[in-house]
Amino acid sequence: MGDGRTRRPKGKKRATVGSGGNNRRRLEGKGPTPKAEERVYHKAYKEKQVRDARKAQAEARERSSFKLRRDLHTAPGHELICGRNPVREAVRAGVPLTRVFMQTSAVGDERLAELVAQATALGAPLVEVSHGELDRMTDNAVHQGVAIEVPPYEYADAIEEAHAALERHEAGGPLPLFVALDSVTDPHNLGAVLRSAAAFNADAVIVPERRAAGVNATVWKVSAGAVSIVPTARVTNLASTLDELKKMGYFVVGLDGGGSTTVENLSLADTPLVLVTGSEGRGLARLIRDKCDVIASIPIAARMESLNAAVATGISLYQVDRIRARMNGGDNVSVEAGSR
Repeated sequence: MGDGRTRRPKGKKRATVGSGGNNRRRLEGKGPTPKAEERVYHKAYKEKQVRDARKAQAEARERSSFKLRRDLHTAPGHELICGRNPVREAVRAGVPLTRVFMQTSAVGDERLAELVAQATALGAPLVEVSHGELDRMTDNAVHQGVAIEVPPYEYADAIEEAHAALERHEAGGPLPLFVALDSVTDPHNLGAVLRSAAAFNADAVIVPERRAAGVNATVWKVSAGAVSIVPTARVTNLASTLDELKKMGYFVVGLDGGGSTTVENLSLADTPLVLVTGSEGRGLARLIRDKCDVIASIPIAARMESLNAAVATGISLYQVDRIRARMNGGDNVSVEAGSR
Protein backbone atom coordinates (compact mmCIF):
# COMPACT_ATOMS: atom_id res chain seq x y z
CA MET A 1 0.00 0.00 0.00
CA GLY A 2 1.21 3.46 -0.65
CA ASP A 3 2.12 5.70 2.25
CA GLY A 4 1.52 8.90 0.29
CA ARG A 5 5.24 9.69 -0.21
CA THR A 6 6.80 10.18 -3.65
CA ARG A 7 9.41 7.59 -4.26
CA ARG A 8 12.77 8.64 -5.79
CA PRO A 9 13.71 6.66 -8.83
CA LYS A 10 16.30 4.08 -8.03
CA GLY A 11 19.88 5.18 -8.77
CA LYS A 12 19.20 8.96 -8.73
CA LYS A 13 21.21 11.01 -6.20
CA ARG A 14 19.52 13.07 -3.60
CA ALA A 15 19.89 16.83 -3.91
CA THR A 16 22.85 18.31 -1.99
CA VAL A 17 23.89 21.73 -0.85
CA GLY A 18 25.59 23.76 -3.72
CA SER A 19 29.28 24.85 -3.72
CA GLY A 20 28.36 28.49 -4.00
CA GLY A 21 30.59 28.96 -7.10
CA ASN A 22 33.80 27.97 -5.28
CA ASN A 23 34.77 25.42 -7.92
CA ARG A 24 34.13 27.89 -10.71
CA ARG A 25 36.24 30.58 -9.05
CA ARG A 26 39.06 28.12 -8.45
CA LEU A 27 39.14 27.20 -12.13
CA GLU A 28 39.01 30.85 -13.19
CA GLY A 29 42.02 31.66 -10.99
CA LYS A 30 44.34 29.34 -12.88
CA GLY A 31 43.93 31.28 -16.12
CA PRO A 32 45.25 30.07 -19.49
CA THR A 33 47.96 27.44 -19.58
CA PRO A 34 51.46 29.08 -19.45
CA LYS A 35 53.72 28.75 -22.46
CA ALA A 36 56.25 25.94 -22.32
CA GLU A 37 59.16 28.39 -22.09
CA GLU A 38 57.54 29.98 -19.00
CA ARG A 39 57.33 26.75 -17.04
CA VAL A 40 60.54 26.35 -15.01
CA TYR A 41 60.40 22.58 -15.17
CA HIS A 42 60.08 22.46 -18.95
CA LYS A 43 63.01 21.99 -21.41
CA ALA A 44 61.88 25.02 -23.39
CA TYR A 45 62.38 27.21 -20.28
CA LYS A 46 66.06 26.25 -20.05
CA GLU A 47 66.55 26.81 -23.76
CA LYS A 48 65.08 30.30 -23.45
CA GLN A 49 67.46 31.07 -20.57
CA VAL A 50 70.41 30.10 -22.76
CA ARG A 51 69.14 32.26 -25.66
CA ASP A 52 68.64 35.24 -23.38
CA ALA A 53 72.15 34.86 -21.97
CA ARG A 54 73.68 34.75 -25.45
CA LYS A 55 71.70 37.80 -26.51
CA ALA A 56 72.93 39.69 -23.45
CA GLN A 57 76.52 38.75 -24.28
CA ALA A 58 76.11 39.90 -27.88
CA GLU A 59 74.67 43.23 -26.71
CA ALA A 60 77.58 43.62 -24.29
CA ARG A 61 80.06 42.98 -27.12
CA GLU A 62 78.25 45.52 -29.28
CA ARG A 63 78.43 48.10 -26.49
CA SER A 64 82.12 47.32 -26.05
CA SER A 65 82.69 47.68 -29.78
CA PHE A 66 80.95 51.05 -29.75
CA LYS A 67 83.17 52.17 -26.89
CA LEU A 68 86.23 51.10 -28.87
CA ARG A 69 85.14 53.07 -31.91
CA ARG A 70 84.52 56.10 -29.72
CA ASP A 71 87.77 55.99 -27.75
CA LEU A 72 90.22 54.54 -30.26
CA HIS A 73 88.83 55.70 -33.57
CA THR A 74 91.12 57.23 -36.19
CA ALA A 75 90.47 60.69 -37.55
CA PRO A 76 88.83 60.98 -40.99
CA GLY A 77 91.35 60.20 -43.71
CA HIS A 78 93.90 58.79 -41.26
CA GLU A 79 95.21 55.24 -41.65
CA LEU A 80 96.56 52.56 -39.34
CA ILE A 81 99.84 50.95 -40.39
CA CYS A 82 100.36 47.69 -38.54
CA GLY A 83 103.07 45.06 -38.40
CA ARG A 84 106.69 45.47 -37.35
CA ASN A 85 108.30 45.82 -40.79
CA PRO A 86 105.80 48.36 -42.20
CA VAL A 87 105.95 50.37 -38.96
CA ARG A 88 109.76 50.26 -38.91
CA GLU A 89 109.99 51.45 -42.54
CA ALA A 90 107.49 54.23 -41.94
CA VAL A 91 109.38 55.41 -38.86
CA ARG A 92 112.71 55.19 -40.70
CA ALA A 93 111.30 57.32 -43.53
CA GLY A 94 110.11 59.97 -41.10
CA VAL A 95 106.44 59.56 -41.93
CA PRO A 96 104.45 61.90 -39.64
CA LEU A 97 102.71 59.96 -36.88
CA THR A 98 99.58 60.80 -34.89
CA ARG A 99 99.62 57.95 -32.34
CA VAL A 100 101.51 54.75 -31.60
CA PHE A 101 99.49 51.73 -30.43
CA MET A 102 101.21 48.94 -28.54
CA GLN A 103 99.72 45.71 -27.24
CA THR A 104 99.88 45.76 -23.44
CA SER A 105 100.89 42.12 -23.14
CA ALA A 106 103.88 42.73 -25.46
CA VAL A 107 105.53 45.27 -23.17
CA GLY A 108 108.30 42.79 -22.30
CA ASP A 109 109.27 42.30 -25.97
CA GLU A 110 112.61 44.14 -26.26
CA ARG A 111 112.60 44.38 -30.06
CA LEU A 112 109.07 45.73 -30.07
CA ALA A 113 109.86 48.13 -27.24
CA GLU A 114 112.82 49.48 -29.21
CA LEU A 115 110.62 50.00 -32.28
CA VAL A 116 107.97 51.76 -30.22
CA ALA A 117 110.63 53.97 -28.64
CA GLN A 118 111.80 55.02 -32.11
CA ALA A 119 108.23 55.82 -33.12
CA THR A 120 107.39 57.82 -30.00
CA ALA A 121 110.67 59.72 -30.34
CA LEU A 122 109.05 61.47 -33.30
CA GLY A 123 106.59 63.05 -30.88
CA ALA A 124 103.59 60.73 -31.21
CA PRO A 125 101.89 59.65 -27.95
CA LEU A 126 101.90 55.98 -26.96
CA VAL A 127 98.55 54.26 -26.37
CA GLU A 128 98.54 50.80 -24.77
CA VAL A 129 95.72 48.56 -26.01
CA SER A 130 94.67 44.96 -25.54
CA HIS A 131 95.20 42.29 -28.17
CA GLY A 132 91.46 42.24 -28.88
CA GLU A 133 91.29 46.01 -29.28
CA LEU A 134 94.21 45.97 -31.71
CA ASP A 135 92.52 43.14 -33.62
CA ARG A 136 89.35 45.19 -34.02
CA MET A 137 91.19 48.40 -34.87
CA THR A 138 93.13 46.66 -37.65
CA ASP A 139 90.24 44.48 -38.88
CA ASN A 140 92.05 41.35 -37.66
CA ALA A 141 95.20 42.05 -39.67
CA VAL A 142 98.51 40.53 -38.57
CA HIS A 143 99.59 43.48 -36.42
CA GLN A 144 102.34 41.76 -34.36
CA GLY A 145 101.43 43.88 -31.37
CA VAL A 146 102.05 47.31 -32.88
CA ALA A 147 100.33 49.88 -35.08
CA ILE A 148 100.76 53.55 -35.87
CA GLU A 149 98.22 56.12 -36.95
CA VAL A 150 99.33 58.29 -39.85
CA PRO A 151 97.64 61.27 -41.52
CA PRO A 152 96.37 61.02 -45.11
CA TYR A 153 99.09 60.12 -47.62
CA GLU A 154 100.53 63.12 -49.46
CA TYR A 155 100.68 62.21 -53.13
CA ALA A 156 103.56 63.43 -55.24
CA ASP A 157 103.22 65.50 -58.41
CA ALA A 158 103.92 63.28 -61.42
CA ILE A 159 105.38 66.03 -63.61
CA GLU A 160 107.59 67.37 -60.83
CA GLU A 161 108.90 63.86 -60.15
CA ALA A 162 109.58 63.38 -63.86
CA HIS A 163 111.56 66.64 -64.07
CA ALA A 164 113.53 65.72 -60.94
CA ALA A 165 114.40 62.28 -62.36
CA LEU A 166 115.68 63.86 -65.58
CA GLU A 167 117.80 66.31 -63.59
CA ARG A 168 119.30 63.49 -61.55
CA HIS A 169 120.15 61.64 -64.75
CA GLU A 170 121.80 64.72 -66.26
CA ALA A 171 123.89 64.97 -63.09
CA GLY A 172 125.13 61.41 -63.56
CA GLY A 173 122.27 59.50 -61.98
CA PRO A 174 120.37 56.50 -63.39
CA LEU A 175 117.97 56.68 -66.30
CA PRO A 176 114.45 57.70 -65.21
CA LEU A 177 111.96 54.86 -64.79
CA PHE A 178 108.28 55.31 -63.92
CA VAL A 179 105.37 52.93 -63.52
CA ALA A 180 101.79 53.92 -64.41
CA LEU A 181 98.81 51.78 -63.41
CA ASP A 182 95.68 51.93 -65.55
CA SER A 183 92.52 51.06 -63.55
CA VAL A 184 94.27 48.77 -61.07
CA THR A 185 91.76 48.81 -58.23
CA ASP A 186 93.17 46.22 -55.81
CA PRO A 187 95.32 47.85 -53.09
CA HIS A 188 97.24 44.57 -52.75
CA ASN A 189 98.42 45.00 -56.35
CA LEU A 190 99.44 48.61 -55.74
CA GLY A 191 101.40 47.58 -52.66
CA ALA A 192 103.15 44.79 -54.56
CA VAL A 193 103.98 47.14 -57.45
CA LEU A 194 105.51 49.66 -55.05
CA ARG A 195 107.62 46.91 -53.52
CA SER A 196 108.93 45.90 -56.96
CA ALA A 197 109.44 49.55 -57.89
CA ALA A 198 111.64 50.02 -54.81
CA ALA A 199 113.58 46.84 -55.56
CA PHE A 200 114.31 47.72 -59.19
CA ASN A 201 115.09 51.44 -58.97
CA ALA A 202 111.87 53.02 -60.24
CA ASP A 203 111.46 56.74 -59.53
CA ALA A 204 107.71 56.81 -58.86
CA VAL A 205 104.38 55.07 -59.43
CA ILE A 206 101.55 56.97 -61.11
CA VAL A 207 97.88 56.14 -60.46
CA PRO A 208 94.65 57.82 -61.62
CA GLU A 209 92.35 59.52 -59.12
CA ARG A 210 89.27 57.58 -60.26
CA ARG A 211 88.67 53.83 -60.55
CA ALA A 212 92.07 53.02 -59.09
CA ALA A 213 93.54 52.00 -55.76
CA GLY A 214 95.12 54.71 -53.63
CA VAL A 215 97.62 54.48 -50.80
CA ASN A 216 95.97 53.09 -47.69
CA ALA A 217 96.86 50.83 -44.77
CA THR A 218 96.68 47.73 -46.97
CA VAL A 219 99.16 49.24 -49.42
CA TRP A 220 101.53 50.12 -46.57
CA LYS A 221 101.31 46.56 -45.27
CA VAL A 222 101.77 44.78 -48.62
CA SER A 223 104.57 47.09 -49.75
CA ALA A 224 106.57 46.27 -46.60
CA GLY A 225 107.36 49.96 -46.24
CA ALA A 226 108.12 50.66 -49.91
CA VAL A 227 105.49 53.42 -49.83
CA SER A 228 108.02 55.47 -47.87
CA ILE A 229 110.74 54.80 -50.47
CA VAL A 230 108.99 55.25 -53.83
CA PRO A 231 106.66 58.26 -54.27
CA THR A 232 103.13 57.66 -55.51
CA ALA A 233 101.66 60.35 -57.75
CA ARG A 234 97.93 60.70 -58.34
CA VAL A 235 96.74 62.29 -61.58
CA THR A 236 93.35 63.50 -62.77
CA ASN A 237 93.80 62.20 -66.32
CA LEU A 238 96.33 59.44 -66.99
CA ALA A 239 96.19 59.83 -70.78
CA SER A 240 97.00 63.56 -70.58
CA THR A 241 99.80 62.88 -68.12
CA LEU A 242 101.37 60.37 -70.53
CA ASP A 243 101.22 63.00 -73.28
CA GLU A 244 103.08 65.47 -71.06
CA LEU A 245 105.73 62.90 -70.15
CA LYS A 246 106.29 62.10 -73.83
CA LYS A 247 106.85 65.79 -74.54
CA MET A 248 109.53 65.77 -71.84
CA GLY A 249 111.39 62.94 -73.60
CA TYR A 250 109.92 59.87 -71.93
CA PHE A 251 108.97 56.80 -73.96
CA VAL A 252 105.79 54.98 -72.92
CA VAL A 253 105.78 51.17 -72.98
CA GLY A 254 102.48 49.38 -72.51
CA LEU A 255 102.52 45.93 -70.96
CA ASP A 256 99.99 43.70 -72.66
CA GLY A 257 99.68 40.36 -74.39
CA GLY A 258 100.44 40.12 -78.09
CA GLY A 259 102.87 43.03 -78.08
CA SER A 260 105.23 43.82 -80.93
CA THR A 261 108.19 42.92 -78.74
CA THR A 262 108.96 41.16 -75.49
CA VAL A 263 110.10 42.95 -72.35
CA GLU A 264 113.45 41.14 -72.33
CA ASN A 265 114.17 42.48 -75.82
CA LEU A 266 112.96 46.01 -75.18
CA SER A 267 115.12 48.33 -77.28
CA LEU A 268 113.86 51.44 -75.47
CA ALA A 269 115.35 50.42 -72.13
CA ASP A 270 118.21 52.89 -72.66
CA THR A 271 115.80 55.86 -72.63
CA PRO A 272 113.66 57.51 -69.92
CA LEU A 273 110.76 55.06 -69.58
CA VAL A 274 107.20 54.82 -68.34
CA LEU A 275 105.91 51.26 -67.99
CA VAL A 276 102.11 51.16 -68.13
CA THR A 277 100.21 48.18 -66.71
CA GLY A 278 96.49 47.64 -67.20
CA SER A 279 94.03 45.86 -64.97
CA GLU A 280 94.04 42.08 -64.90
CA GLY A 281 91.55 40.69 -67.40
CA ARG A 282 90.68 43.88 -69.27
CA GLY A 283 94.27 44.97 -69.80
CA LEU A 284 95.06 48.44 -71.10
CA ALA A 285 92.18 50.75 -71.96
CA ARG A 286 92.04 51.64 -75.65
CA LEU A 287 92.89 55.32 -75.09
CA ILE A 288 95.88 54.47 -72.89
CA ARG A 289 97.05 51.83 -75.36
CA ASP A 290 96.99 54.45 -78.12
CA LYS A 291 99.34 56.66 -76.07
CA CYS A 292 102.01 53.94 -75.87
CA ASP A 293 105.07 54.10 -78.14
CA VAL A 294 105.34 50.31 -78.06
CA ILE A 295 103.43 47.37 -76.59
CA ALA A 296 105.62 44.77 -74.91
CA SER A 297 104.55 41.36 -73.69
CA ILE A 298 105.84 38.68 -71.34
CA PRO A 299 105.89 35.17 -72.88
CA ILE A 300 103.91 32.75 -70.70
CA ALA A 301 102.61 29.19 -71.04
CA ALA A 302 99.59 28.79 -73.31
CA ARG A 303 97.54 27.29 -70.49
CA MET A 304 97.48 30.68 -68.74
CA GLU A 305 95.64 33.60 -70.28
CA SER A 306 97.33 36.43 -68.42
CA LEU A 307 99.45 37.44 -65.45
CA ASN A 308 98.43 39.34 -62.36
CA ALA A 309 99.04 43.08 -62.84
CA ALA A 310 101.55 43.28 -60.00
CA VAL A 311 103.41 40.17 -61.18
CA ALA A 312 103.64 41.47 -64.75
CA THR A 313 104.93 44.82 -63.52
CA GLY A 314 107.51 43.19 -61.28
CA ILE A 315 108.84 40.98 -64.08
CA SER A 316 109.04 43.95 -66.45
CA LEU A 317 110.85 46.15 -63.92
CA TYR A 318 113.34 43.35 -63.35
CA GLN A 319 113.98 42.94 -67.08
CA VAL A 320 114.49 46.68 -67.62
CA ASP A 321 116.82 46.81 -64.62
CA ARG A 322 118.87 43.88 -65.99
CA ILE A 323 119.11 45.44 -69.46
CA ARG A 324 120.31 48.71 -67.96
CA ALA A 325 122.74 46.88 -65.69
CA ARG A 326 124.31 45.17 -68.73
CA MET A 327 124.52 48.53 -70.49
CA ASN A 328 126.37 49.97 -67.49
CA GLY A 329 128.67 47.02 -67.11
CA GLY A 330 126.68 45.36 -64.35
CA ASP A 331 126.93 48.23 -61.86
CA ASN A 332 123.44 47.75 -60.45
CA VAL A 333 123.28 46.19 -57.03
CA SER A 334 121.45 42.88 -57.08
CA VAL A 335 118.51 42.37 -54.76
CA GLU A 336 118.03 39.07 -52.98
CA ALA A 337 114.50 37.83 -53.59
CA GLY A 338 112.42 37.43 -50.46
CA SER A 339 114.99 39.16 -48.24
CA ARG A 340 112.40 41.47 -46.72
